[in-house]
Amino acid sequence: MSFPIEVYRSTREMPPRIPQPAHRHGQPSGPWPFLDLGNEEYPVQLARSQQTSVTEPHKSDWSEYPQSLYPNWTPAQQQKSGIMKIINRGDGHFSREPCTIHHVNVMANGIFSADKDHVITEDTTGKYWKKLLEDWPDEIRLRALFIDNLSGPVLQMLGTRYNVEPFFFSSSLNWIPARYQESVGEGDHITLTLTFIRSTSNPASPSCAPNIRTLHSADQVIDTQAPLTLSSSDRILLPDILAIHMVRSPNRNTILSYHPPHAHRTTAAHILKTRLLAAGQSVYWNKIFTSTISSDPTFVLLSLLWYPLYAFDEAFEALYDHISWLESRVMATTDMTLTQQLHVVRAHLLHYASLLEDFRKSVAFVAQTPNPVLEHAADAHSADVIAFVKDLMRKESANLLDEIARLEQNRSMQDNRLKNVMNLAFSSVNVEDSRRMQKLTEAALKDSEVMKQISYLTMFFLPASFSAAVFGMNIEEITPKTNGTLPLYFALTVPLTAVTIWIIMAFRYRKKDPNYLIHDDDEESMGSKFLWPLAALSRTGTRAVTFSRRASTRMSGPNRGA
Repeated sequence: MSFPIEVYRSTREMPPRIPQPAHRHGQPSGPWPFLDLGNEEYPVQLARSQQTSVTEPHKSDWSEYPQSLYPNWTPAQQQKSGIMKIINRGDGHFSREPCTIHHVNVMANGIFSADKDHVITEDTTGKYWKKLLEDWPDEIRLRALFIDNLSGPVLQMLGTRYNVEPFFFSSSLNWIPARYQESVGEGDHITLTLTFIRSTSNPASPSCAPNIRTLHSADQVIDTQAPLTLSSSDRILLPDILAIHMVRSPNRNTILSYHPPHAHRTTAAHILKTRLLAAGQSVYWNKIFTSTISSDPTFVLLSLLWYPLYAFDEAFEALYDHISWLESRVMATTDMTLTQQLHVVRAHLLHYASLLEDFRKSVAFVAQTPNPVLEHAADAHSADVIAFVKDLMRKESANLLDEIARLEQNRSMQDNRLKNVMNLAFSSVNVEDSRRMQKLTEAALKDSEVMKQISYLTMFFLPASFSAAVFGMNIEEITPKTNGTLPLYFALTVPLTAVTIWIIMAFRYRKKDPNYLIHDDDEESMGSKFLWPLAALSRTGTRAVTFSRRASTRMSGPNRGA
């Protein structure tokens, strides 16, 4: 994919995170677009008359869109939804880079052709508005417009010309998944906005071999709305969006495809345009388009839904290699940064499950929303043709749904592998901790042996120390003509030893009660503790009486004579 030089330089940095989708603002069935429950009613909006949409949108002033067609979209709601930001951004209504619209025409015979690209600047808005109002040649059955760098005037012109519900632009700008049908009559409008994951090169990472790449814990942040960096390679998994609004009518069908700014590094407009042209050249799909384009051009929309499926498949392939690399690293080392990255990858996998479910619902929505043109044109089409188109739509939708189910199985398998490798990481850490505890225990045993040796050595010298202490005393019996005597020594030593033993036993004393297994110190007063000798004597006397009673009982028993 090629960018202009200035765009390529801007994408050398990591793409920014996408906004957290506010699902409550993504469907026109909600009566209060972009109004939260805490907002007060807008007096200006309530004071307006009950004005409805203009019956002929192309005759209205496009510069007043969306309020010219949808009066309930007040400036405050346009501001919160981001529409006003697009309308008023840059110098006047345009940013530095002009808006480019890539055209693809689908003929009645199923041939796809690329029309001239239109670059809309401030000086060419009037010219492009006239181009939009021109009638198409009769041989064109569908026209696809891929919008790159959406500007305010282009948003307003396309919204006015095709009577586009502003929810399409607000959902696309805010990355809100949406799928709905509106304006059902002889034709209808359907909108699909879904987020998917795409694998691409990492612009912020130098190319280096996977075996020398390192992990940094500071880089491991769990944010599922941001790109996922794969440390095993120079790849990243970044969010992408497919935002399509299709106008189905008896003679003119239009597809509008919105593409976010280049800073997000999402699929560029000209890339999706070339993919659609490639689908037209596919032998399989060309047969489908040739047989159905005159009856139901929805198959063109269905072919575009294969693009996010390919993107998911490539992303899971890169993620498979990354998980295999993580498994090999976990078996070789117990680095904590590996465990952190395992949690990051698994959080993204859980998020991808919701994206795949939205993808499945979008495909089911297309399959369950038949083109009203088939019903209103029953006179011009035989029942066999209508039945053939509907059966073919169910078949092709089922093929796509089967592939989505395969992707979900792949995602589930990788999630289970992550669980397994996370258990392995935790087991490795536990084994390493056990080894450390074993070493600490061995060291403690060695210290215990040393203490034993010191104790034995102390016991060996204890008699000699005692003898030296005794013979070193200044008493009359040992050293004549001294004031101290041996009876005086024992008169002081024995009472001090008895008091010391008394105090130690008092603090260690616990009242023994057979009715209680655990006794707290607070249950007994300090005075009762110091009376422990009396309690000990009492227990001794009680034991003696109990023993004598048992002895007398045994002696007076029935077997005494024997």
